[in-house]
Amino acid sequence: MRKISLKTEAEMQIMLEGGKKLGRVKKALGKAVKPGVNAMEIENLARKLIKEEGAKGSFDKVPHYKWVTCINVNDGVVHGIPKETTIFKEGDVVSVDVGIYYKGFHTDTALTVYLGKDQGKKDFLAYGRKADLAGIAQVKKGKTIGDIAKAIEKELIAHNLRPIWVLTGHGVGHELHEEPSIPNYFSDDPVMDLVIGEGMVLAVEVMYTPGDGEIRQDKDGWTLRTKDGTIAGLWEETVAITSRGPIVLTE
Repeated sequence: MRKISLKTEAEMQIMLEGGKKLGRVKKALGKAVKPGVNAMEIENLARKLIKEEGAKGSFDKVPHYKWVTCINVNDGVVHGIPKETTIFKEGDVVSVDVGIYYKGFHTDTALTVYLGKDQGKKDFLAYGRKADLAGIAQVKKGKTIGDIAKAIEKELIAHNLRPIWVLTGHGVGHELHEEPSIPNYFSDDPVMDLVIGEGMVLAVEVMYTPGDGEIRQDKDGWTLRTKDGTIAGLWEETVAITSRGPIVLTE
């Protein structure tokens, strides 16, 4: 594992400002996801809102990725390319992942929207959000990455859901993806023993499904889907461990 990037109080303040901006963008995008809207419309809205916030996109800084959002529908898990041909319809489960780059620092967040009335799918979203919040509650000085992983896994398993096994949350800051990785389940990975300390900023990201948790990649080279075709959900917040305690930057 590479060295953990620790942020100063001044850098934390910049990330706090960036996180507030990103939080506003995320909420607006979530409200804009409706039947009849297409994924490129959400992408264009994100570009507009990010610019109005005085920031830049994070995702389009990733080599060969040209968009500021990742938008996934139903069995899509992460990294979905926003397309005009992806038109949301009643009954769809839609996740929107977005990041911004502000004054030299990235923040990262995601939410999932259900466009329907089925109580089972409503519960599916609620359980995933609860799992993410359970993980976030463990982001405290002296806790470990394993504590986050255990909390997320416990909530998912309690509702007969599974994490996407090969995907993780991550550190965030000068780079969009920094150490450490933050798995959604507990294992014997050495990262589990890593103690959380002041100056760390973590993107706690829950990716889950009622299926077996295995994924496949589309021919576009980006979109990852559940291998068994079951729906997937995605929730993510950026959390900073400051001298005043943990702060969720992107709410």
